[in-house]
Amino acid sequence: MRKTFSELINSRQPVLADFYADWCMPCKTMSPILKDVAQQLKDKAVIIKIDVDSPKNAAVVSRYGITSIPTLMLFKDGKNVWQQSGVTSATDLQQVIQRYAE
Repeated sequence: MRKTFSELINSRQPVLADFYADWCMPCKTMSPILKDVAQQLKDKAVIIKIDVDSPKNAAVVSRYGITSIPTLMLFKDGKNVWQQSGVTSATDLQQVIQRYAE
């Protein structure tokens, strides 16, 4: 059974949502960075990818006002605790996630 976006972000564990599109070059740059962060943090956080072009994600994209990609949003207990658009370094992402992982 697949969880809804709301179910995923309503977690004690930080959830990093990557809003992206397949045609977006900066999004493609972020992909290996996110894989590296996921390997480094293991079970301290969950990283999910949200394709902004998919009709099934339209409500989530609209609700959070995503107008620029890539946009990264960190959720904890259902609350958006951090957000940034554009390419972000693995080090910066790890530091942000670690802050909310305790």
